[in-house]
Amino acid sequence: LPGAKPCRLCYNQQEPLFNPSSSPSYQSVPCNSSSCQSLGFATGNSGDCGGNPPTCIYAVSYGDGSYTRGDLGRETLNLGASSPTVKDFVFGCGRDNKGLFGGASGLMGLAKSDLSVVSQTSSIYGGIFSYCLPSTETGSSGSLVMGGDSSAYKNLTPISYTKLVSNPELPTFYFLNLTGISVGGMALESSSSSVSANKGGILIDSGTVITRLAPSIYKAFKAEFVKQFSGYPTAPGFSILDTCFNLSGYQEVNIPTVTMHFDGNAELNVDVTGIFYMVKTDASQVCLAVASLSFENEFGIIGNYQQKNQRVIYDIKDSKLGFAGEPCNFE
Repeated sequence: LPGAKPCRLCYNQQEPLFNPSSSPSYQSVPCNSSSCQSLGFATGNSGDCGGNPPTCIYAVSYGDGSYTRGDLGRETLNLGASSPTVKDFVFGCGRDNKGLFGGASGLMGLAKSDLSVVSQTSSIYGGIFSYCLPSTETGSSGSLVMGGDSSAYKNLTPISYTKLVSNPELPTFYFLNLTGISVGGMALESSSSSVSANKGGILIDSGTVITRLAPSIYKAFKAEFVKQFSGYPTAPGFSILDTCFNLSGYQEVNIPTVTMHFDGNAELNVDVTGIFYMVKTDASQVCLAVASLSFENEFGIIGNYQQKNQRVIYDIKDSKLGFAGEPCNFE
Protein backbone atom coordinates (compact mmCIF):
# COMPACT_ATOMS: atom_id res chain seq x y z
CA LEU A 1 0.00 0.00 0.00
CA PRO A 2 2.33 2.82 -1.12
CA GLY A 3 1.41 6.48 -1.24
CA ALA A 4 0.69 7.54 -4.82
CA LYS A 5 0.20 10.57 -7.05
CA PRO A 6 -2.09 12.39 -7.32
CA CYS A 7 -2.56 12.33 -3.55
CA ARG A 8 -5.53 14.01 -1.89
CA LEU A 9 -4.30 13.50 1.68
CA CYS A 10 -0.83 12.15 2.35
CA TYR A 11 1.64 12.33 5.23
CA ASN A 12 5.32 13.22 4.77
CA GLN A 13 6.99 9.98 3.73
CA GLN A 14 10.70 9.25 3.40
CA GLU A 15 10.59 8.10 -0.22
CA PRO A 16 8.95 9.79 -3.24
CA LEU A 17 5.29 9.11 -3.94
CA PHE A 18 4.64 6.40 -6.52
CA ASN A 19 3.46 7.91 -9.81
CA PRO A 20 1.37 5.41 -11.83
CA SER A 21 1.33 7.67 -14.90
CA SER A 22 5.12 7.34 -15.16
CA SER A 23 5.02 3.54 -15.24
CA PRO A 24 4.33 1.77 -18.56
CA SER A 25 3.56 -1.48 -16.70
CA TYR A 26 0.94 -0.09 -14.28
CA GLN A 27 -2.69 -1.08 -14.85
CA SER A 28 -5.86 -0.26 -12.94
CA VAL A 29 -7.86 -3.20 -11.63
CA PRO A 30 -11.44 -3.37 -13.01
CA CYS A 31 -14.40 -3.49 -10.62
CA ASN A 32 -15.60 -6.85 -11.90
CA SER A 33 -12.23 -8.59 -11.46
CA SER A 34 -11.62 -11.39 -8.97
CA SER A 35 -8.94 -9.24 -7.30
CA CYS A 36 -11.47 -6.51 -6.55
CA GLN A 37 -13.92 -9.08 -5.25
CA SER A 38 -11.20 -10.47 -2.95
CA LEU A 39 -10.94 -7.17 -1.07
CA GLY A 40 -13.77 -8.04 1.29
CA PHE A 41 -11.93 -11.13 2.53
CA ALA A 42 -8.53 -9.42 2.59
CA THR A 43 -9.44 -6.12 4.25
CA GLY A 44 -12.94 -6.48 5.68
CA ASN A 45 -14.20 -3.85 3.22
CA SER A 46 -15.56 -4.80 -0.20
CA GLY A 47 -14.10 -3.02 -3.20
CA ASP A 48 -15.93 0.06 -4.45
CA CYS A 49 -16.11 1.53 -7.96
CA GLY A 50 -15.04 4.96 -9.09
CA GLY A 51 -13.60 6.96 -11.96
CA ASN A 52 -14.21 6.85 -15.68
CA PRO A 53 -13.80 4.12 -16.76
CA PRO A 54 -14.80 2.56 -13.41
CA THR A 55 -11.90 1.04 -11.48
CA CYS A 56 -11.63 -0.77 -8.15
CA ILE A 57 -11.23 1.35 -5.01
CA TYR A 58 -10.01 -0.10 -1.70
CA ALA A 59 -10.34 1.21 1.86
CA VAL A 60 -8.50 -0.14 4.91
CA SER A 61 -8.64 1.11 8.50
CA TYR A 62 -6.56 0.02 11.49
CA GLY A 63 -7.11 -0.26 15.22
CA ASP A 64 -5.10 2.87 16.02
CA GLY A 65 -7.30 5.05 13.78
CA SER A 66 -4.93 5.04 10.80
CA TYR A 67 -6.47 4.47 7.38
CA THR A 68 -5.63 4.34 3.69
CA ARG A 69 -7.88 4.61 0.64
CA GLY A 70 -7.09 4.55 -3.05
CA ASP A 71 -7.05 2.58 -6.27
CA LEU A 72 -6.31 -1.10 -6.66
CA GLY A 73 -3.66 -1.58 -9.33
CA ARG A 74 -1.34 -4.09 -10.99
CA GLU A 75 2.39 -3.57 -11.36
CA THR A 76 5.65 -5.45 -11.77
CA LEU A 77 7.17 -6.10 -8.34
CA ASN A 78 10.89 -6.42 -7.69
CA LEU A 79 11.97 -7.48 -4.18
CA GLY A 80 15.71 -7.25 -4.80
CA ALA A 81 18.41 -7.73 -7.42
CA SER A 82 18.72 -11.46 -6.72
CA SER A 83 14.95 -12.10 -6.67
CA PRO A 84 12.71 -12.83 -9.66
CA THR A 85 10.23 -10.15 -10.63
CA VAL A 86 6.52 -10.69 -10.01
CA LYS A 87 4.34 -9.59 -12.91
CA ASP A 88 0.75 -8.41 -12.41
CA PHE A 89 1.29 -7.91 -8.69
CA VAL A 90 -1.92 -6.49 -7.17
CA PHE A 91 -1.50 -3.67 -4.66
CA GLY A 92 -3.21 -0.61 -3.24
CA CYS A 93 -2.25 2.78 -4.65
CA GLY A 94 -2.91 5.03 -1.65
CA ARG A 95 -4.33 8.47 -2.43
CA ASP A 96 -5.92 9.26 0.92
CA ASN A 97 -3.68 8.18 3.81
CA LYS A 98 -3.65 9.30 7.41
CA GLY A 99 -2.20 7.88 10.61
CA LEU A 100 0.85 6.68 12.49
CA PHE A 101 2.85 5.26 9.60
CA GLY A 102 6.17 6.70 10.81
CA GLY A 103 7.09 8.21 7.44
CA ALA A 104 7.14 4.79 5.76
CA SER A 105 6.39 4.71 2.04
CA GLY A 106 3.69 2.10 2.51
CA LEU A 107 2.50 -1.02 4.30
CA MET A 108 3.36 -4.60 3.36
CA GLY A 109 0.51 -7.08 3.74
CA LEU A 110 1.72 -10.39 5.20
CA ALA A 111 -1.62 -11.99 6.07
CA LYS A 112 -3.15 -15.16 4.63
CA SER A 113 -5.41 -13.45 2.07
CA ASP A 114 -5.01 -13.90 -1.69
CA LEU A 115 -3.84 -10.29 -2.05
CA SER A 116 -1.01 -10.40 0.48
CA VAL A 117 2.65 -10.33 -0.55
CA VAL A 118 3.01 -13.83 0.92
CA SER A 119 0.26 -15.31 -1.26
CA GLN A 120 1.21 -13.46 -4.45
CA THR A 121 4.85 -14.57 -4.17
CA SER A 122 4.17 -18.14 -2.97
CA SER A 123 5.46 -19.64 -6.24
CA ILE A 124 8.84 -18.02 -5.50
CA TYR A 125 9.11 -18.16 -1.71
CA GLY A 126 6.88 -21.14 -0.91
CA GLY A 127 4.56 -19.26 1.45
CA ILE A 128 7.33 -18.80 4.04
CA PHE A 129 8.61 -15.59 5.59
CA SER A 130 10.28 -14.56 8.82
CA TYR A 131 11.21 -11.42 10.68
CA CYS A 132 13.48 -10.36 13.51
CA LEU A 133 12.43 -7.24 15.43
CA PRO A 134 15.21 -5.33 17.23
CA SER A 135 15.03 -3.95 20.74
CA THR A 136 14.21 -0.25 20.70
CA GLU A 137 17.32 0.53 22.72
CA THR A 138 19.83 -0.67 20.12
CA GLY A 139 18.94 1.74 17.32
CA SER A 140 19.58 -1.09 14.86
CA SER A 141 17.39 -2.35 12.05
CA GLY A 142 15.60 -5.68 12.09
CA SER A 143 15.22 -8.00 9.14
CA LEU A 144 12.51 -9.50 6.97
CA VAL A 145 13.36 -12.69 5.08
CA MET A 146 11.10 -13.96 2.30
CA GLY A 147 11.40 -17.71 1.84
CA GLY A 148 12.84 -20.46 4.00
CA ASP A 149 16.56 -19.85 3.49
CA SER A 150 17.83 -20.28 7.05
CA SER A 151 21.33 -19.07 6.13
CA ALA A 152 20.03 -15.54 6.74
CA TYR A 153 19.13 -16.39 10.34
CA LYS A 154 21.45 -15.64 13.26
CA ASN A 155 19.47 -17.53 15.89
CA LEU A 156 21.25 -18.53 19.09
CA THR A 157 18.66 -21.12 20.12
CA PRO A 158 17.04 -23.94 18.08
CA ILE A 159 13.80 -23.14 16.27
CA SER A 160 10.76 -24.56 18.06
CA TYR A 161 7.62 -24.91 15.96
CA THR A 162 3.95 -24.89 16.86
CA LYS A 163 0.96 -25.39 14.58
CA LEU A 164 -1.05 -22.50 13.18
CA VAL A 165 -4.68 -22.61 14.28
CA SER A 166 -7.53 -21.77 11.90
CA ASN A 167 -9.96 -19.19 13.21
CA PRO A 168 -13.14 -18.82 11.12
CA GLU A 169 -13.93 -15.41 12.62
CA LEU A 170 -10.60 -13.92 11.50
CA PRO A 171 -9.42 -16.26 8.72
CA THR A 172 -6.62 -14.05 7.37
CA PHE A 173 -4.85 -13.70 10.74
CA TYR A 174 -2.35 -16.04 12.39
CA PHE A 175 -3.50 -17.86 15.54
CA LEU A 176 -1.63 -20.20 17.88
CA ASN A 177 -2.71 -22.51 20.70
CA LEU A 178 -1.19 -20.98 23.83
CA THR A 179 -1.06 -23.72 26.48
CA GLY A 180 0.56 -21.86 29.38
CA ILE A 181 2.66 -18.99 30.69
CA SER A 182 5.57 -19.12 33.13
CA VAL A 183 7.00 -16.27 35.19
CA GLY A 184 10.45 -16.82 36.67
CA GLY A 185 10.08 -20.53 35.89
CA MET A 186 6.77 -20.77 37.77
CA ALA A 187 3.80 -21.90 35.67
CA LEU A 188 0.60 -19.94 36.21
CA GLU A 189 -1.92 -22.24 37.88
CA SER A 190 -4.88 -20.98 35.86
CA SER A 191 -3.14 -20.63 32.50
CA SER A 192 -3.61 -24.12 31.01
CA SER A 193 -7.36 -24.31 31.52
CA SER A 194 -8.09 -20.64 30.87
CA VAL A 195 -6.03 -20.31 27.70
CA SER A 196 -7.50 -23.46 26.18
CA ALA A 197 -11.02 -22.25 26.90
CA ASN A 198 -10.89 -19.96 23.86
CA LYS A 199 -10.86 -22.47 21.00
CA GLY A 200 -9.92 -19.74 18.53
CA GLY A 201 -6.40 -19.52 19.94
CA ILE A 202 -4.30 -16.42 20.52
CA LEU A 203 -3.44 -14.06 17.67
CA ILE A 204 0.21 -13.23 16.93
CA ASP A 205 0.64 -9.87 15.24
CA SER A 206 3.64 -7.82 14.14
CA GLY A 207 1.58 -4.62 13.99
CA THR A 208 0.17 -4.62 17.55
CA VAL A 209 2.60 -3.34 20.19
CA ILE A 210 1.39 -4.64 23.57
CA THR A 211 0.35 -8.23 24.36
CA ARG A 212 -3.25 -8.52 25.55
CA LEU A 213 -4.52 -11.42 27.68
CA ALA A 214 -7.96 -12.50 28.88
CA PRO A 215 -8.78 -10.92 32.29
CA SER A 216 -8.42 -14.17 34.27
CA ILE A 217 -5.08 -15.02 32.66
CA TYR A 218 -3.77 -11.49 33.08
CA LYS A 219 -4.84 -11.46 36.73
CA ALA A 220 -2.79 -14.61 37.42
CA PHE A 221 0.13 -13.32 35.36
CA LYS A 222 0.17 -9.96 37.13
CA ALA A 223 -0.10 -11.55 40.58
CA GLU A 224 2.86 -13.87 40.00
CA PHE A 225 5.01 -11.14 38.45
CA VAL A 226 4.29 -8.67 41.26
CA LYS A 227 5.02 -11.42 43.80
CA GLN A 228 8.45 -12.05 42.28
CA PHE A 229 9.13 -8.33 41.80
CA SER A 230 7.88 -7.21 45.21
CA GLY A 231 11.20 -5.69 46.27
CA TYR A 232 10.74 -2.67 44.01
CA PRO A 233 8.46 0.37 44.58
CA THR A 234 5.33 0.75 42.48
CA ALA A 235 4.39 3.66 40.22
CA PRO A 236 1.10 4.90 38.69
CA GLY A 237 -0.34 3.11 35.68
CA PHE A 238 -0.02 4.41 32.14
CA SER A 239 -2.76 4.10 29.50
CA ILE A 240 -3.75 0.39 29.34
CA LEU A 241 -0.70 -0.62 31.41
CA ASP A 242 -1.63 -0.95 35.09
CA THR A 243 1.42 -2.73 36.56
CA CYS A 244 4.16 -0.12 36.89
CA PHE A 245 7.25 0.44 39.02
CA ASN A 246 9.69 3.20 39.98
CA LEU A 247 13.16 1.88 39.18
CA SER A 248 14.96 5.23 39.05
CA GLY A 249 17.09 4.52 42.14
CA TYR A 250 18.51 1.19 40.98
CA GLN A 251 21.71 0.45 39.08
CA GLU A 252 20.74 -3.21 38.54
CA VAL A 253 17.29 -4.80 38.45
CA ASN A 254 16.53 -8.53 38.59
CA ILE A 255 13.65 -9.02 36.16
CA PRO A 256 11.72 -12.32 36.25
CA THR A 257 11.79 -14.32 33.03
CA VAL A 258 8.57 -14.67 31.02
CA THR A 259 7.92 -17.72 28.82
CA MET A 260 4.88 -18.48 26.66
CA HIS A 261 4.21 -22.18 26.00
CA PHE A 262 2.46 -23.51 22.89
CA ASP A 263 1.31 -26.79 21.35
CA GLY A 264 4.17 -29.04 20.34
CA ASN A 265 6.30 -27.90 23.29
CA ALA A 266 7.22 -24.70 21.44
CA GLU A 267 8.29 -21.79 23.62
CA LEU A 268 8.59 -18.05 23.24
CA ASN A 269 11.16 -16.89 25.78
CA VAL A 270 10.41 -13.18 25.95
CA ASP A 271 13.58 -11.10 25.65
CA VAL A 272 14.39 -8.94 28.67
CA THR A 273 13.83 -5.83 26.51
CA GLY A 274 10.27 -6.99 25.82
CA ILE A 275 9.09 -7.28 29.43
CA PHE A 276 8.98 -3.64 30.53
CA TYR A 277 7.74 -0.56 28.68
CA MET A 278 9.79 2.51 29.62
CA VAL A 279 7.24 5.31 30.10
CA LYS A 280 9.74 7.81 31.53
CA THR A 281 13.38 7.85 30.47
CA ASP A 282 14.58 8.28 34.07
CA ALA A 283 12.94 4.90 34.90
CA SER A 284 10.61 6.49 37.45
CA GLN A 285 7.67 4.92 35.61
CA VAL A 286 8.36 1.54 34.04
CA CYS A 287 5.38 -0.68 33.22
CA LEU A 288 4.87 -4.36 32.52
CA ALA A 289 4.30 -4.45 28.75
CA VAL A 290 1.22 -6.69 28.97
CA ALA A 291 -2.39 -5.60 29.44
CA SER A 292 -5.77 -7.16 30.11
CA LEU A 293 -8.57 -7.47 27.60
CA SER A 294 -11.99 -6.21 28.63
CA PHE A 295 -13.79 -9.56 28.32
CA GLU A 296 -12.93 -13.25 28.65
CA ASN A 297 -14.26 -14.16 25.19
CA GLU A 298 -12.06 -11.69 23.30
CA PHE A 299 -9.10 -13.00 21.36
CA GLY A 300 -5.74 -12.56 23.04
CA ILE A 301 -2.89 -10.95 21.10
CA ILE A 302 0.87 -11.50 21.21
CA GLY A 303 2.22 -8.06 20.34
CA ASN A 304 5.50 -7.08 18.73
CA TYR A 305 6.97 -5.83 22.02
CA GLN A 306 7.18 -9.43 23.23
CA GLN A 307 8.65 -10.58 19.91
CA LYS A 308 11.81 -8.47 20.09
CA ASN A 309 15.10 -10.29 19.51
CA GLN A 310 13.26 -13.34 18.20
CA ARG A 311 13.33 -14.96 14.79
CA VAL A 312 9.63 -15.56 14.09
CA ILE A 313 9.08 -17.90 11.13
CA TYR A 314 5.72 -18.21 9.37
CA ASP A 315 5.31 -21.34 7.24
CA ILE A 316 1.87 -21.15 5.66
CA LYS A 317 2.42 -24.17 3.41
CA ASP A 318 3.01 -26.51 6.37
CA SER A 319 0.73 -24.47 8.68
CA LYS A 320 3.30 -23.88 11.40
CA LEU A 321 5.10 -21.03 13.15
CA GLY A 322 8.55 -21.10 14.73
CA PHE A 323 10.39 -19.14 17.43
CA ALA A 324 14.13 -18.84 18.03
CA GLY A 325 16.13 -16.38 20.10
CA GLU A 326 18.19 -14.09 17.87
CA PRO A 327 20.01 -10.77 18.40
CA CYS A 328 18.18 -8.57 15.90
CA ASN A 329 20.90 -5.97 15.55
CA PHE A 330 21.29 -5.79 11.79
CA GLU A 331 23.24 -2.67 10.83
